[in-house]
Amino acid sequence: MKNLTLENIANVCNGIYRGDEKSRWTEVTAITSDSRQAAPGCLFVPIVGERVDGHSFIPNVMEAGALATLSQKELPEARFPYIQVASSLQAVKDIAKFYLEQLKIPVVGITGSVGKTSTKEVIASVLKEKYHILKTQGNFNNELGLPLTVFRLRDYHEIAVLEMGISDFGEMSRLADIARPDTCVITNIGQCHLEFLGDRDGVLKAKTEVFRYLKEGGRAILNGDDDKLATIRQVQGKEPIFFGMNPAFPVYADQIQSRGLKGMSCRIHLPEAEFAVEIPMPGQHMVYNALAAAAVGMVHGLTPEQIRRGIESLEPISGRFRMIETDHFLIVDDCYNANPVSMKASLDVLKDALGRKVAILGDMGELGEQEKELHAEVGDHAGRCGLDLLICTGSLSRYMSEAAKAANPNLEVIYEVDSKKLERNLFSYLRDGDTILVKASHFMHYERLVQRLEQYKK
Repeated sequence: MKNLTLENIANVCNGIYRGDEKSRWTEVTAITSDSRQAAPGCLFVPIVGERVDGHSFIPNVMEAGALATLSQKELPEARFPYIQVASSLQAVKDIAKFYLEQLKIPVVGITGSVGKTSTKEVIASVLKEKYHILKTQGNFNNELGLPLTVFRLRDYHEIAVLEMGISDFGEMSRLADIARPDTCVITNIGQCHLEFLGDRDGVLKAKTEVFRYLKEGGRAILNGDDDKLATIRQVQGKEPIFFGMNPAFPVYADQIQSRGLKGMSCRIHLPEAEFAVEIPMPGQHMVYNALAAAAVGMVHGLTPEQIRRGIESLEPISGRFRMIETDHFLIVDDCYNANPVSMKASLDVLKDALGRKVAILGDMGELGEQEKELHAEVGDHAGRCGLDLLICTGSLSRYMSEAAKAANPNLEVIYEVDSKKLERNLFSYLRDGDTILVKASHFMHYERLVQRLEQYKK
């Protein structure tokens, strides 16, 4: 890894190198906090968690051939190189920032309340039409995940597409200080993490901390249809590049049509070109994601044809509106996470399904003092979406089920206190040919329901 000798690493994170002189000047081959991924030449980062202290795995990783380890403790019996640091988590952030500076490649930073991951996927799909890219995988978008993503970069990569997720003030500053994006995308300002951020104005303030870390000459790409983002007039002396449905925006879409659960079609307009495109995932929100990707592609020199090809070659990922067709059901796996905005968007897409429409919804987390009202708001929306059956699980989802029934007394609504009870009764509620949306916050572990639905045999 470029310039990541143990000596440089120790200097960057204010650590104390303890080991032989030869190893001091050796570059590490990889950096990991997962002892199972330890390999010859790597540096191990032991993270102290609530339940597990990574220091207990140091003997295992060194036996697996690791070059060295960080340690928050002195290791007097060590017969291997290590760097003693005050905090492994802070050290890993310092190292990631230094490493990204060595590579000198453009960074696209993506944040927002809803749609970060799906937008990241479309942007990556577009940029790979011209560049060797590396993108954030899974939920590696926090203060540990972002550095670990950066450590996957190699000399042959030409652009990094990095997702940044936050839940409190100051987190974005710490993430953006590592990423230092050349291009910053904000998808929207929604009702996420209100427990910590208070209201949407708080969310706006927290998300836009990223602007302070945008590289000189960098561009901010913002959803102009979002009422909060629309108030931003300049970012580091430049007008943002707005995208949305307004023809006054530099990047906008019209001729939008739903192809049901097969996806969307629209016409995307850029300042000097326009093209028709078919987006292979359903929902109006996917048009916004495609517009953000088109704006990023434009900034990074892609042709309209390359942008179109990139959008149309998008592949869905597990837990993000992935369609699973079995002998009995069409399952819409959207269970990775949930908030009021994404819940409503997914329900809106379900309207276009064939056959009986079933939504299995669960609790949404981190909504603060308004959590009951926001669950009820989603329930009211569900009651007006033409569903045939709504199944709700979790303590907060009781408010969702009650509001849905109030909005539509003819809707069949089933409420289960917990997901284990739902799993026991699940198939008594369903029929062959059902289209089933499965969605809740990640802590509800609805992936288990998706798996059960996939494996169902009469």
